[in-house]
Amino acid sequence: MWNEPSAGVAVAALDPDSSARQPQPAVVASVEPGSIGEELGFEAGDQLLSINGIRPRDLIDYRYLCVEEDLHLEVRDAAGAHHEVDLEKDADDGLGLAFTEALFDGLRQCNNHCPFCFIDQQPPGHRDSLYLKDDDYRLSFLYGSYLTLTNLGDADWQRIEEQRLSPLFVSVHATDPELRSRLLVNSRAGLILDQVAWFAARDLQIHAQVVVCPGLNDGGHLERTLTDLAAFAGGEWPAVLSAAVVPVGLTRFRPADDGLKPVDPACAAAVIDRVEALQRQFQQRLGSRFAWLSDEWYLIAGRALPPRPDYEDLPQQENGVGSIRAFLEALDQATTDLPRSVDRPRRCSWVVGKIVATALQPVTDRLNGIEGVELRLCGLPSPYWGQDQVVTGLLTGQDLIEGLAGQDLGDELLLPSVMLRQGQPVFLDDMTLEQLRQALPVPVRIVHGAADIVASVLGQVGEIS
Repeated sequence: MWNEPSAGVAVAALDPDSSARQPQPAVVASVEPGSIGEELGFEAGDQLLSINGIRPRDLIDYRYLCVEEDLHLEVRDAAGAHHEVDLEKDADDGLGLAFTEALFDGLRQCNNHCPFCFIDQQPPGHRDSLYLKDDDYRLSFLYGSYLTLTNLGDADWQRIEEQRLSPLFVSVHATDPELRSRLLVNSRAGLILDQVAWFAARDLQIHAQVVVCPGLNDGGHLERTLTDLAAFAGGEWPAVLSAAVVPVGLTRFRPADDGLKPVDPACAAAVIDRVEALQRQFQQRLGSRFAWLSDEWYLIAGRALPPRPDYEDLPQQENGVGSIRAFLEALDQATTDLPRSVDRPRRCSWVVGKIVATALQPVTDRLNGIEGVELRLCGLPSPYWGQDQVVTGLLTGQDLIEGLAGQDLGDELLLPSVMLRQGQPVFLDDMTLEQLRQALPVPVRIVHGAADIVASVLGQVGEIS
């Protein structure tokens, strides 16, 4: 019986008639200038077929295989010609290739049926990628996406151990086996504590998250979950590095009988009080707060965000934990040395999700203190999702057109890049940036981060392209 190698799939073992998952050639998207790949003549559109007789399954395999100093590459160029290349290099040298996909054998999708799944709460008819249920441990390792561990086979666990794919980011939701199985509608979900113990036994690590659904996994269940996870957080090599607590997001497209309730101010306040009490215990025992609340809890409850030091090294910033506090800190740094006036008067608007507008108002007032600057902060709800209090990244093109209609937007609209699909000018409702620009009466400028926003307000950036 043929055994799968630790990295990739042996080309000789590929069966074109098999229905099993097989890696496709890795298609080159770009080549780094001055790299080995450029010296070899790689171009966009070329297909990397194998490395030392192994076809990589994904970007992880590619990186592992490229560590070898002697490489034999099989390549098919964009014209269809076949090439074989032998080279010697230092172990630390990469080839400088970027690919169109990170996974060459397809995405591992979710096998759970969580009623709170945001993907299932979208309207039909949009681009296919919006409906992909990513539950792939490889993307978790590469990019920090969350997975549930319920769709892993023995070979997957073996690969995680052999290639030291750590840390992974795990959606826990509850550690009580019966409750987690019920939340995920999957009997395998009840194995979570055994799986965390598996990571601990191998000195592998995870970051955890809990999506709180009021009346289901809050209260004592939430306390048990965080306490169970914290039991794996001590020692020199903790298995659980951090835990994030985030509120469930519900849209108007979900089934009416799903039994879910939105988070209201009273619920948010109760969750804050419970988690902050646990933080004090964890701080004493572990030297870290360990579990953190996403910013939305404080905004929903109408409470001030914790000070920046409370978030320590921001281990869950990409999950919305401390992201607004970090952004405010960056805005403070970007506005420490403001001019008294600008050379040319600037009238512009800055659009954000309604839930964060109050937190950003002090910075807006600071900028409006500059002579010649008139900045209007537009905090919008999302009729598209049916959410009044919404984060900026969920605003759609339709929300912008409806929310900004009839408003005096000044001479320019500043639009945070977080609203757009990464690398593409399109919103979550499939409206393109060009369509939005045609619908609005003022030019639209995409802004990236605090410094870019301040520079745009001050007129210190170039013309809109």
